Amino acid sequence: MKELIGIVRVILKERKDVVLSIVFGYLAGIAAVGLFAANGYLISQAALHPPIYVLISMIAIVKIGSIIRAVSRYGERYFSHRATFTMLSDLRTYFYEKLENMANHQIQQFRSGDLLALIVGDIESLQNLFLRVLYPPIIMFTVFFSTILFVSHYTPEVVGLLTVGLVITGIIIPAWFAKRQVALSNHLKGERAQLSTEVTEWFYGYRELKIHQQLKEKEQQLISASQSYISQQERVGRQVNANYSINQAASSFTIWLIIVVSSYLVATDQLDGLFLAMVIMICITVFDYSTPMATFSTYYEESERSAKRLQNVVSVEQINDKQIAKKVELPSSGFSITFQNVSFTFPDAYRAQIKGFNLHLEAGSKTAIVGPSGSGKSTILNLLLKFYETNQGEILLGDAPISLLKQEQIWDQAKVVLQNNHFFSGTIKDNLLLSTNSLSDVEIQRLLTEVWLPHFTSSYAVLEKGQNLSGGEKQRLAMARASAKNGSLWILDEPTSSLDNLTEQYLYEFLFNQAKDHTVILVSHRLSNLEKMDQIIVMDQGLIIERGTYSELLERKGYFFQLKQLEANMIS
Repeated sequence: MKELIGIVRVILKERKDVVLSIVFGYLAGIAAVGLFAANGYLISQAALHPPIYVLISMIAIVKIGSIIRAVSRYGERYFSHRATFTMLSDLRTYFYEKLENMANHQIQQFRSGDLLALIVGDIESLQNLFLRVLYPPIIMFTVFFSTILFVSHYTPEVVGLLTVGLVITGIIIPAWFAKRQVALSNHLKGERAQLSTEVTEWFYGYRELKIHQQLKEKEQQLISASQSYISQQERVGRQVNANYSINQAASSFTIWLIIVVSSYLVATDQLDGLFLAMVIMICITVFDYSTPMATFSTYYEESERSAKRLQNVVSVEQINDKQIAKKVELPSSGFSITFQNVSFTFPDAYRAQIKGFNLHLEAGSKTAIVGPSGSGKSTILNLLLKFYETNQGEILLGDAPISLLKQEQIWDQAKVVLQNNHFFSGTIKDNLLLSTNSLSDVEIQRLLTEVWLPHFTSSYAVLEKGQNLSGGEKQRLAMARASAKNGSLWILDEPTSSLDNLTEQYLYEFLFNQAKDHTVILVSHRLSNLEKMDQIIVMDQGLIIERGTYSELLERKGYFFQLKQLEANMIS
């Protein structure tokens, strides 16, 4: 329930539309009841041959009531749907902002298909929160209460039956249905999440499935998930129809009792027969507003489940935000970096990625971190970029603990080239100038030439994910993109893994020219072109086992020397 309260707060941002939709809905309901009451009274009066002016007056009232009902119904539809669409827009914005600010390891707790189900399915489900959950009971109770007050002037017995009918159709039956709906809703959400996951993996892994000839097996899994979801939807649909039918039957039975009781009251002179048709028409009309309560439990359970799933995602970042007690500024001209006894383990992992890591980097220094795969090199960079939170120890940027810094503060200063760099559908210029528009086409062409991409122009088309670029071209373009960005901290993770030795040497020359006064942290499993580094950190199994300059490590003939010898033998 508390999750839904948070969603309601989002709805109340559009308080004006919500209030207006309720006001117009109430007016439409009262106008409908009044219109049918006037029709019933007109029928009874017409049977007694009243003066013509009485009939004309009643007909005019009916006409005015019809206009009021139509206008009110239009206003109710307009404002309720506008409030709903605005609410969905606000929810998407709220969710995307939370998702955008989450750390990498927090996002990785969720499968892509689950996130897809959240972004598309669960947020869409919440469109029913106002129209099908909050709105119907408000209108039902207000219209019923006003109708009961009116009818109480004529017959208290009918008022009692109306009250009982309201309790049964508006409270007891929906509550009974709600208990039965929980299990169905749980299964439906699970089936939808499973289907989203299967579809996502199908598209992401289509090439590998095709190569390994596993398309048929995966297709069967997808069809099975789809059929399960469809079957569960059918079960929910049958339950909704059953709820609607039972609620309608209870309403019809109550109306039948009211007809019987009212007829008896007229026969015993306890009710003026002139009002019999009016009372019956009122009761038939007012129970139309209890009908939406038949599906109340279905939509309530669906909305609550969606709100909980969304809250499970955004609450992770809320906890992270609370840890930042105050804002700390980073120097814009460069800063030192210090790792103090840092340890990190992935959730549910059996071993630590890094443990007891201590390292100090002076501002403007050039450091390479090398070692075999799985030694924790990339984890160091991810911790520095605050994609992950340390389990133990502290990282200092200058004098500022990284735990007191927002991710954006670090990213503003960082020029990042990762192992896998994403490129958007557009042009070379679009992909280079993600964070700046200060470069002209001539400057872009000069930059492309410097990273050994002279055959590209600023208007060269790039396909989605850079599908028309080779691995080496992506790495050189990523280096050019980092160079075009402002900042004094270069963070490079295997930036030359797809390049030949000559191009790699050329690119390192470009890097050292661009980063003369900047701090450079380079992670690489290749040991060539590291001679200009101020220090080289050698890691294995999350520990620093050697450190020194290139020449010092070779003279020491330790682990780095052995790696260098092994690399030389493989190349030869």
